[in-house]
Amino acid sequence: MTATPVDIASPLLATYHPQPVTFVAGKGAELWDDAGKRYLDFLSGLAVTSLGHAHPEVAAAISNQATQLLHVSNLFGTEPGLEVAATLNRLIGGGGQVFFCNSGAEANEAAIKLARKWAGPDRYVVLTAERSFHGRTLATLHATGQTKKHAGFEPMPDGFRHVPWNDVEAFEAAVTDDVAAVLLEPIQAEGGVWPADIDFLAGVEAVCRDKGVLFMLDEVQTGLARTGEWFAFQHYGVSPDVVSMAKALGNGMPIGAIWAKSDVGAAFQPGDHASTFGGQPLATAAARSVLTIMERDDAPAAAAAAGLRLTTGLEGLPQVSSVRGRGLLLAAELEEASGPDVARAALDGGLVINGVTPTAIRLTPPLFVTNDEIDETVEILKGVLG
Repeated sequence: MTATPVDIASPLLATYHPQPVTFVAGKGAELWDDAGKRYLDFLSGLAVTSLGHAHPEVAAAISNQATQLLHVSNLFGTEPGLEVAATLNRLIGGGGQVFFCNSGAEANEAAIKLARKWAGPDRYVVLTAERSFHGRTLATLHATGQTKKHAGFEPMPDGFRHVPWNDVEAFEAAVTDDVAAVLLEPIQAEGGVWPADIDFLAGVEAVCRDKGVLFMLDEVQTGLARTGEWFAFQHYGVSPDVVSMAKALGNGMPIGAIWAKSDVGAAFQPGDHASTFGGQPLATAAARSVLTIMERDDAPAAAAAAGLRLTTGLEGLPQVSSVRGRGLLLAAELEEASGPDVARAALDGGLVINGVTPTAIRLTPPLFVTNDEIDETVEILKGVLG
């Protein structure tokens, strides 16, 4: 096989396209590059910096923890992790326990392993949705319902089947005797920001209860106030057995987690799963500060209100045919323009977004974005699309 020519002058593997901008500083919803140019960040590191860049309270929490204790291993306890776990359990609704890791993919790996351990050796299949995205490890890559992302990495690990999105009957038919769990995103974020139909999640949950399989939700991007509720599943009135999360939990500090109902989590025994850095005190100190701020300042309400203003602004733009999503996880569908091309032009104009599909742009600004910043973003996009 002939290798594709690469830029060997770069010390980085070419897993991303050439980076058009080098950022050196940020504050709130603003970024500055190495030439001093200012940008509005309406991507938030892919829904990560939900409190904005360089939040002073989060920075202080990280700094203080760094002077006290960085790492001891999970053979021993630390204080902030227990507090974060208790808070997450309360925000989800109680009755569960938490496992910490370092990323969304690792969280979904843990959920998949837990489902297999809970179900036993004869039930190992996890059903996911077409167009879904669950991570880049081999298992979560196959869980991802986008076959183009599988290309070049076959054979995929066994144990995953993809079912049409928003089709309860298809999921019911797909629950065969070898199925352990269903894993769904309440909003398919990386797949294009496609919300679940209002009755879809409840319908699939009912199927899971009837068939005796786990109902698991991937809230890696949708969780922690992004959609106007603490977790997006709370819009739908369902009760998941397992919830994965990451992104916003550390506001940029790498941390992920799964929450599981206690009777489900009990399938994991000492030695069944682990993470060297999962739940280490620097990351959980950041997460503790993030959750404190989000609760104190009512982040879900802020996201809901800002999302309405941003949606209204986007709907009035030329070439925007529709806006979808919830809260501050939004996609604007374009009539003719290319999503990636619009994102590149917006970057030139001082706005960070991304082309989430060939025909749509995604916007995930900080949860406490101001009205002025929303209006400035709409004006930049008007210039790009007009």
